[in-house]
Amino acid sequence: MNSSVRAPELKGRGWLNTGGKALTLADLRGKILVLDFWTFCCINCLHVLDELRPLEEKYGDALVVIGVHSPKFEHERDPAALAAAVERYGVHHPVIDDGDMHLWQQYAAKAWPTLAVVDPTGYLVASMAGEGHAEGLSRLIDELIVKHEADGTLHRGDGPYVPPPTPDGLLRFPGKAIELPNGNLLVSDSARHSLVEVTPDGETLVRRIGGETRGEPFSEPQGLVVLPEQVASMAGYDVVIADTVNHQLRALDTSTGEITLVAGSGKPWRSAVDDHPHDALATDLSSPWDLAWYDDRVIIAMAGIHQLWWFDPIKRTVGVYAGTTVEALRDGPLPDVWMAQPSGLSVSADGKRLWIADSETSALRYVEENVLHTAVGQGLFDFGHVDGPAAEALFQHPLGVAALPDGSVLVADTYNGAIRRFDPAANEVSTVDSGLAEPSDVLVTATNEVIVVESAAHRLIRLAPGVVKTVTGERHRTERPPSHLAPGEVTLDVIFTPAPGQKLDSQFGSPLRLTVSASPAELLLEGDGVTTELSRRLVLNPDVPKGILQVVAQAATCDVDAEYGACHLTRQDWGVPIVIDRAGPDRLPLILRGVDPSAG
Repeated sequence: MNSSVRAPELKGRGWLNTGGKALTLADLRGKILVLDFWTFCCINCLHVLDELRPLEEKYGDALVVIGVHSPKFEHERDPAALAAAVERYGVHHPVIDDGDMHLWQQYAAKAWPTLAVVDPTGYLVASMAGEGHAEGLSRLIDELIVKHEADGTLHRGDGPYVPPPTPDGLLRFPGKAIELPNGNLLVSDSARHSLVEVTPDGETLVRRIGGETRGEPFSEPQGLVVLPEQVASMAGYDVVIADTVNHQLRALDTSTGEITLVAGSGKPWRSAVDDHPHDALATDLSSPWDLAWYDDRVIIAMAGIHQLWWFDPIKRTVGVYAGTTVEALRDGPLPDVWMAQPSGLSVSADGKRLWIADSETSALRYVEENVLHTAVGQGLFDFGHVDGPAAEALFQHPLGVAALPDGSVLVADTYNGAIRRFDPAANEVSTVDSGLAEPSDVLVTATNEVIVVESAAHRLIRLAPGVVKTVTGERHRTERPPSHLAPGEVTLDVIFTPAPGQKLDSQFGSPLRLTVSASPAELLLEGDGVTTELSRRLVLNPDVPKGILQVVAQAATCDVDAEYGACHLTRQDWGVPIVIDRAGPDRLPLILRGVDPSAG
């Protein structure tokens, strides 16, 4: 990006983590700024929060990170929900509420997440989409520090972050819950980075497992599963935990309290997909969010890469169960299906169906006989609170699911603040409770009581039996500024620049991969599918006035300044709203990575 471009002013609906002060670029002059355009539903955005933490620590007196929250879902436009998310995910930098997407447009963002770098004199020097930019950012910041210290334009010192008050209470943003054989409940206390065992009433602490500090040993744990007794006796532990932000699975022996690492290298997944078993401890995982025992294995909702994986606690191996890493909704035989941030799992009473809360498609899906089906849900950008026939019903970013003994399913419809029920026999959806604060899980106990993890209320509650409410509800669609394109032949160009110190890595074949699809499918007359080039000829249907162009691009790189340089995979998914406009351009450029090596 040309360094002569002035950064647009920071204007939004409000600020968080500043002690109530609204910041301007003038207030931040002399600091290197990283603007992080995010939305709190987005798993890739949560990955970037964790990638930025060490940079904030390393460059604390020269760097200021500003979170720009530009929402996707309707619920994310609620300032109270944003404030809760900032606390939930431990965001320790100022955040501006870009609820009307003004800054999103001013900085020409097209994807979540997007990072923009502003130098100490207020000029834009880089922009990049997606995750995995920590190393490139570090190099760029080093260059900017050298230049602006020499020029006298870098001003070191404390930043504008003001921490909020420390909360109290037994739980803080709990994620998931299971019932232990002794009748007690085990809860992932996600914001306190620990597990909590409580009595069956959900209110009395039995013990806390792990520290309350990030990484000791957990970091925002989520899903839990009790192993079958015979498997547990062979494995040496009886509970497996999705240690989400550490990208690992840990095991718990509930009799001794001993915690063991059982899967995940601790590095986020950045590799190719294959169907082979891998050594569990040597394999990179990506934000495991929930777990279930199904098909004689632990199934992992691998939210970070839109897949299901399996873990064998006896053989100590892991592998891909379903999904290709493309973020979208497509059913069919496993594993060649598409999902979008699967976040909740539950197995039917007869063990035949694995139910899935597929959060980013706002969908309820299930696996049966190695085939993925969608029961409710229409795609990445359609959501709402609508009951009735399954084909018309809508959820909004559900995170939890629980199969009932009668074959129906309860869904923690998180962003609608509701518990919904899907009846497969009638093929209908109803609302059984509402007015909840971001329910994230549903648990059916051995006595058929229903317990809801009301995450943003920091508690467990019991669902009143027999309550049914009918909601005519509202339909929503993610509305972002669309790209106007001419009908007919259009060129899609994904612009990729390796980070400083890296080069394209061709040792395993083409380093580039581009996948294109559309919703509705009729929008694309030609150009869908997968190729190994980042430029593609598309033919847009003049009879389809608008739609979503789904683009997934990735590039493999390696370091050039080391004998055994590290390998990297840069990847980004775009859902680009398209409007057919005869006066529109015939080229759509997207930036996979836009670090300018000469920016410093």
